[in-house]
Amino acid sequence: MGVTASGTSGARFEVPNSSLADIVLERLTATYGAAADPERAVSMRAYMKDVAPFLGLTTPDRRALSRTVLLATAAPVEADCTAVALRCWALPEREYHYFAVDYLRRHVRQLSSGFLPVTRHLVVTVSWWDTVDALASHVVGGLVAADPKLKSDMDAWIEDDDLWVARTALLHQLRYKETTDTERLFAYCVRQSGHPDFFIRKAIGWCLREYAKTDPEAVRAFVARERGRLAPLSVREALKNIGP
Repeated sequence: MGVTASGTSGARFEVPNSSLADIVLERLTATYGAAADPERAVSMRAYMKDVAPFLGLTTPDRRALSRTVLLATAAPVEADCTAVALRCWALPEREYHYFAVDYLRRHVRQLSSGFLPVTRHLVVTVSWWDTVDALASHVVGGLVAADPKLKSDMDAWIEDDDLWVARTALLHQLRYKETTDTERLFAYCVRQSGHPDFFIRKAIGWCLREYAKTDPEAVRAFVARERGRLAPLSVREALKNIGP
């Protein structure tokens, strides 16, 4: 079974054979499908700007159903995670994508640096903030933390023409706190400071605001130094909790 990535990469991934993925997907589609709420699905799709169809599952209900799906299943290896993620992403309804993101977050320590291209495929396929941000901070961030050689990949991603790939590079250190590579963080913000898109400008402010919880003075100094380049939205978000 092949999955072709959208976006600029043109990558093609073979879905690994996985008996665990067979079990999970069979349970998942049956369980989620039985709980679908078509009326709620309409409003959810509209809220997410028509990025994908929805089943109409609220987040608490969906996560409760997911626990049922995964009950007594084996711990996955990387091939299982790859198969689950790619097969979920091939389904149209957004809740299956959310399931895949949650599954990868839960098992990120089972993933090697070789999983990064798969993550990029997920980022550039049916792209919107609801999946991209969690993949950036919990999956890509986890992969880079485990293998610092992947920092060079982030250096390439921040230059990418796909705004969601660049946003992922900006946000991948979101949970690093004291281990944040501040030189890269600030360099990435400067690199994309002139980007016209809201989602990049917001991401710049968000990653700075999050790091300000660890080192507010460093963020204040950076914003003061680069205020002329940063969009007002980025400045506002960066200083939101610490003041000028």
